[in-house]
Amino acid sequence: MKRQAVPPSAHVVIVGGGVIGTSIAYHLAVAGVRDIVLVERDGLGSGSTCRAAGGVRAQFSDALNIQISTRSMAAYQRFSAVPGQEIDLRAVGYLFLLSTPEDVAAFEKNVTVQNEFGVPSRMVDPAEARRLSPLIDTDGVLAAAYSPEDGHCTPESVVLGYATAARRLGARLIPHCDVVGIRTTGGEVRAVETNRGTIATSIVICAAGAWSAAIGDMAGVPLPVVPYRRELVCTDPIDDAVPVPMTLDFSSAFYFRREGRGLLLGLSDPTEPPGFSTHRSDAWLAKLADALAVRAPGLVDVGVTSGWAGLYEVTPDHNALIGEAAEVGRFLYATGFSGHGFMQAPAVGEIVADLVRERAPFVDVAALHVDRFSCGRPRTELNYV
Repeated sequence: MKRQAVPPSAHVVIVGGGVIGTSIAYHLAVAGVRDIVLVERDGLGSGSTCRAAGGVRAQFSDALNIQISTRSMAAYQRFSAVPGQEIDLRAVGYLFLLSTPEDVAAFEKNVTVQNEFGVPSRMVDPAEARRLSPLIDTDGVLAAAYSPEDGHCTPESVVLGYATAARRLGARLIPHCDVVGIRTTGGEVRAVETNRGTIATSIVICAAGAWSAAIGDMAGVPLPVVPYRRELVCTDPIDDAVPVPMTLDFSSAFYFRREGRGLLLGLSDPTEPPGFSTHRSDAWLAKLADALAVRAPGLVDVGVTSGWAGLYEVTPDHNALIGEAAEVGRFLYATGFSGHGFMQAPAVGEIVADLVRERAPFVDVAALHVDRFSCGRPRTELNYV
């Protein structure tokens, strides 16, 4: 198959063709920016995006994340009309199960902040949590936090929608094109070097997810993004009449939601070492079984039909990196979302499109600049499961 040639030049080059990169390409094109090129080392959405659980929520501890996520959820609600792609959005709610007094107190504060921004989240007692999510055992659960407007949708469909619309508006999206270097002169971006040729440009946007540190190094911009493996499995069918919100046991980081007629089960293992491995782990399955036995014992004997592993792109404070590098002019980045990139992609694309055009976005994201670490001002997101 003949591969698409890279152009000799572009006004802006986006590195990374997942949901963040395609959202940026789309929003730039909608804003009237021309000569946009996106390069992706593999297929569009083939990195972390296609391996994501697909959750969308506004239940965060950080006010910035709440605002970015509520903006994104509104975009997902109208996605079938604009940009025009069915994404199977299911507003089934998100339920966080809390088992320590410290977590209960933290989530009570979170709910207060969320409510200030219009999020209809609330604290519920264990009995109501069981009514909302009948598959759980609430032994040891002290309280829960719930928002009925949260839910999940299909990541691959979101990428398809953004990519199709961006191309329709004139953007060039080039898969199977690996970036091997970024040329700078005098503190300014000059070109992106790929395995299929060099693209002269004055603006580069790093949206490379778990691989962003390497892209930043090419430009001389440190991006503290570390990859961690996260695994998921799908089960045999269960009773269609059982309501299944996105349910997360905050203490164990075990979660589940409906997937077709069965369930999707996940568990974030805090002992997982950093790395790019996406091989499945028998040890992880054993830990998942232990979590099921405690929190959803009725699912212990449900058969598993398939599974996969993907990568989280984690920063030291579990919060995103969004901004423009101080070291290299017109090198921008949107990465390090620590597990919530998919749910924030629509608003992030809009924000970065404004930053490229040197306009103020709908929310001030200066606190997400990478320099917060060197300046001793990390911005911790507590609800990053």
